Amino acid sequence: MYRLARSGGSRELLHWVSGRAAGWAGLLDGDGTVLHGVNRGAEGTGAEAAALAGAYAKDISGLDARAFSFDHERHTALLFPLDGPPDAAAPILAVVAPSPLPDGLAHLLSDAAMPLALYWTAEAVERKRRRVDLAESRSREAVLHLLMTGQLSIAHQVAGALRPPLPDPVRLYVVECASGRRDEVARICTELSGGRSWIVRCPVYARHLILIVPADADPAEQRLGLRVAEVVPEAVVGVSADLPLPDTATGYRQAFHALAVARALPERHARFGSAPDPAVASGAAGARWADRLLNPLLTYLPRRGQDPGSQELSATLASWLAFSSHATQHLKIHRNTLAARLRLIGELLGLDLNQVGDQAVLDLALRIRATPALPRDPRWDERPAEGPPTLDELLRAPAVREWATRQLRPLTGPEAPRNTVDPLGTLRVWLDHGAQLAPAAEALGISVPGMRKRLTRLESVLGRSLLQAPSARYDLWLAFRSLDSEDTAPLP
Repeated sequence: MYRLARSGGSRELLHWVSGRAAGWAGLLDGDGTVLHGVNRGAEGTGAEAAALAGAYAKDISGLDARAFSFDHERHTALLFPLDGPPDAAAPILAVVAPSPLPDGLAHLLSDAAMPLALYWTAEAVERKRRRVDLAESRSREAVLHLLMTGQLSIAHQVAGALRPPLPDPVRLYVVECASGRRDEVARICTELSGGRSWIVRCPVYARHLILIVPADADPAEQRLGLRVAEVVPEAVVGVSADLPLPDTATGYRQAFHALAVARALPERHARFGSAPDPAVASGAAGARWADRLLNPLLTYLPRRGQDPGSQELSATLASWLAFSSHATQHLKIHRNTLAARLRLIGELLGLDLNQVGDQAVLDLALRIRATPALPRDPRWDERPAEGPPTLDELLRAPAVREWATRQLRPLTGPEAPRNTVDPLGTLRVWLDHGAQLAPAAEALGISVPGMRKRLTRLESVLGRSLLQAPSARYDLWLAFRSLDSEDTAPLP
């Protein structure tokens, strides 16, 4: 009995007891609720036996005895209240079997009561521990969500009850591992970082851990990603640049893009290359452009109190642009709720959210608004009366053009890949067909696996994720639009 309980816990022991009794065996609480039951008697008698045991469990409430026996027509019920901790109600072992009972069954159940009580108590403690771990995991996930949506003060308030404190500045890591080992890898990351990492189990990707690490760590801690990849053989690690805490969303994107590169490297580790952000490059002019574009959304007032307001809609839009359909997991909402919110956002802004171009424009606007401090552009500051620039005027700004050139330089410079057929043309066709594999493959006259292989090679060249969200497709669309903007009509 102890061997069964050690290998399979109380459920396995109950299964064995049910077989020895050729009937139903289970654990019940004081009001007769079945906590777990097993029926190895006649087929179809399990529900009847459980109801009978539940009724008898209520009858013995308050009676002071170690065992009870009840006869009912052709069945006998044996009940044994188990011992438990003084601060918790212990369950009742109940067996309902055909009469007459097998010889020695009552003694066997008396012997089984002790291991059942021990392992049930241990399992109850483990269930409480898991609930605490789940509550802490959800709290950390909530803090990450608040950071990525720019709600720093609330994030600090929620994080105050947890450890370690939120660092600033930060470096973000995305660690990819086997989904069944995520808890183990989280413990390894905690040990390797000396407990200084803020570790979150990614709510979107079951194989990802997100680490927020102090950027001012000593040289040994700066090798955290390499050490994780060394200790965990299958782990792949992407690392962001050092950023202020308000730029957590940018840091996550950078680490995610670095992860796409790291998968193809023997060391399974990569750090995001330094590159300006279009939100910063757009300057104060970009801030005015973003304010005008997003104004209908930012000033939206719902008709009913239970409907989402502007802040919730903005968070929904940001999550969907980052994670696509996985936003339902990130936001913990139903897919129909997500679809309804996106329809409302599209109507408010007058944009078609099914178009990659409109998605890229909104992504840029949200990133601009999330940038804490933008450098001032004197050229635009001298002309405030003329209002915000158009998108194409913004994309023609020298700093934005320089950013766009750097985005595409890996495909056009002297180190451009020689084994990829027309990389720029491939990207243009892919973006023109909604960043969808099948339509782009058909337009290029190749197979879908061939299209996927081309984009996978381009991920390594660009150092950016293309096939998984968050994807670089918005930046690439903006880069192409910036370099082509002289030939396009201005967009509002």
